[in-house]
Amino acid sequence: MSVAESGKTLRNEPKITPELVAEHGLKPDEYQRILDLIGREPTLTELGIFSAMWNEHCSYKSSKVHLRGLPTDAPWVIQGPGENAGVIDIGDGLAVVFKMESHNHPSYIEPYQGATTGVGGILRDVFTMGARPIAALNALSFGDPKHPKTRHLVSGVVAGIGGYGNSFGVPTVGGQTRFHTRYDGNILVNAMAVGLARADKIFYAAASGVGMPIVYLGSKTGRDGIHGASMASAEFDDDSEEKRPTVQVGDPFAEKLLLEACLEIMEKDCVIAIQDMGAAGLTCSAVEMGAKGDLGVTLDLEKVPTREAGMSGYEMMLSESQERMLMVLKPEKEKEAEDIFRKWGLDFAIVGETTPTKRFLIRHHGETLADLPIKELGDEAPVYNRPFVETPKKPVIDAKDVTPPLSNADALLKLIGAPDLCSKRWLWEQYDHIIGGNTVQRPGGDAAVVRVEDGPKGLAMTCDVTPRYCEADPFEGGKQAVAEAYRNLSAVGATPLAITDNLNFGNPERPEIMGQFVGCVRGISAACKALDFPVVSGNVSLYNETNGRAILPTPSIGGVGVLADFTRSASIAFKNDGDAVLLIGETTGWLGQSVYLRDVCGREEGAPPPVDLAVERRHGEFVRKLIGEGRVTAVHDLADGGLAVALAEMAMASGLGATLDAPQGAAAHADWFGEDQARYVVTAKPDDVAAVVEAARVAGVAVQAIGRVGGKAITLGNEKPVAVADLAKRFESWLPDYMAGTIEH
Repeated sequence: MSVAESGKTLRNEPKITPELVAEHGLKPDEYQRILDLIGREPTLTELGIFSAMWNEHCSYKSSKVHLRGLPTDAPWVIQGPGENAGVIDIGDGLAVVFKMESHNHPSYIEPYQGATTGVGGILRDVFTMGARPIAALNALSFGDPKHPKTRHLVSGVVAGIGGYGNSFGVPTVGGQTRFHTRYDGNILVNAMAVGLARADKIFYAAASGVGMPIVYLGSKTGRDGIHGASMASAEFDDDSEEKRPTVQVGDPFAEKLLLEACLEIMEKDCVIAIQDMGAAGLTCSAVEMGAKGDLGVTLDLEKVPTREAGMSGYEMMLSESQERMLMVLKPEKEKEAEDIFRKWGLDFAIVGETTPTKRFLIRHHGETLADLPIKELGDEAPVYNRPFVETPKKPVIDAKDVTPPLSNADALLKLIGAPDLCSKRWLWEQYDHIIGGNTVQRPGGDAAVVRVEDGPKGLAMTCDVTPRYCEADPFEGGKQAVAEAYRNLSAVGATPLAITDNLNFGNPERPEIMGQFVGCVRGISAACKALDFPVVSGNVSLYNETNGRAILPTPSIGGVGVLADFTRSASIAFKNDGDAVLLIGETTGWLGQSVYLRDVCGREEGAPPPVDLAVERRHGEFVRKLIGEGRVTAVHDLADGGLAVALAEMAMASGLGATLDAPQGAAAHADWFGEDQARYVVTAKPDDVAAVVEAARVAGVAVQAIGRVGGKAITLGNEKPVAVADLAKRFESWLPDYMAGTIEH
């Protein structure tokens, strides 16, 4: 019997008022849409369900129309966007499952638990598909180091990431960390997970069959995280601390048990469909399973395992307690599946069944709390084509108009010890990056490399974005984020296969912010098409602002590539005295939006460097060929800080120095620190140089010899030598000193 037909007033139900509707994040026109859809006033539980399903975090109502333009197909793509994670085929019967997701708002409010549950949630997205997680990465954006909360937030987030990943047993192998005042009131914590599965054993969320048991698995349901998805879909104000109860609490040991139990019942062929209870918990998982399978779902909430007495149906439906799954089970496998979960010490409860009605029916102690059309909960969510204005073009900065305030040697020392470019060892040494024994390249290089099973195949993975480029020119910034991920994978010798994205922006109701989003998505799309690098999964995080001040547009890109032989992967470290240093790509000395212009000259301005995608592809293919043929001894792509910073990083990774000539450009400081795109530094043995130069000529790739490896200092043209030891001291000291409180910024 439906809510309307029962004729009963539900116990303890408040009256639905405009104020209550607003508290649930629904606008008046959206509430009217609900009334029109169901033909009556909703119950409180129904209002909560609509609030969960129609917020930005779950419905993508402000972004969906633009995301449709992203390329998602390729011969190696098994599953693109729309499931828990993307899946790509890497041959030999194996598939890689991966996704990136945000936990920004929770991590600002409660940094340790926000970060832990961000890691836990993304790991569940991967093993829900039937994959065993083999690596984790993260992309972190913090406020100005001088801000009073920054040190506390860095400490809590890093401890949370390490605490969960290390305890769960997955290596955290790479990432990206930045500091900027625009993240003062809204940090970004983007977590990425990568897993390995059999290509013919991928599990999906769509339910099938009528009368099939719906099973609750994992930890008990509590009151933590209620309205978490709604909170993640609203901007902050001065009262953000009051949202602390909406932050979930994680238990990595329970998640490890859940992983093993899920993989075991999958192996035993017990599963019809499975869905992680993530954002909006039981509501979203049940609705998605039923709607994707064109089925109804009935839930009896008194059967849901709870850890707190007296929980209401409303609380159970909206709780975001962690380490939980919902599954449609093969009836004949019920006893076998239950025995497996009991063996692992986890809750196993049949809480409902699939029905032919296409209704979402929620019952609790004999009362019908909700009776809604299940497909319309998702399909009828508002979709907004919000007005937007394109970001005005910035002027091109002429290098001749930038007067160097420091010598190039001193500028290099300053940059290498600056917050954005300094070593992040203090962070990643708190993560177990070698657990499992398959990590080939650790954090600190262009991309992490992980062995696939016993080899020889390897996977490369990276996280990239340059937010200052995205703000100055969203289209070029979106292109560059994808191109940078492509370069990082190519620089270790991996063939780039696919990306996941995490699109972090401010309030989409502001046309200028929506313009940033649209521009970045168009740039990402253009780059993915040109580089044959499709998007297979992702996440959109909007309303990242506090008191009207938005973050920098930050569309994080997680890239994955494959190596035929992990032992042939390249690293950034110089290898031998006497090796030739070669620069691949054209140098014009582009200083607009460079870290040199910002951190040395104090000017955060200008147009970012343009990205020629055809050149990016040609250069990437050329570098991968050199690595595969064993013609180069070290490889590093050029990014923040340009040529000089890349050379310093190669020197510090090895302890070897180099004597270098500047490329012939407009001005020496621009040649060394300009951020022209599509460039790599490679080193080669003297006997191989002629062959590399000839191969470049044939491939139509610009290359020039600019120096030799040797000694214990970096010498930039006519500048005074800079000892590698002095560079390393600057590079390694800023972050630990800052976190120890011995420096203020």
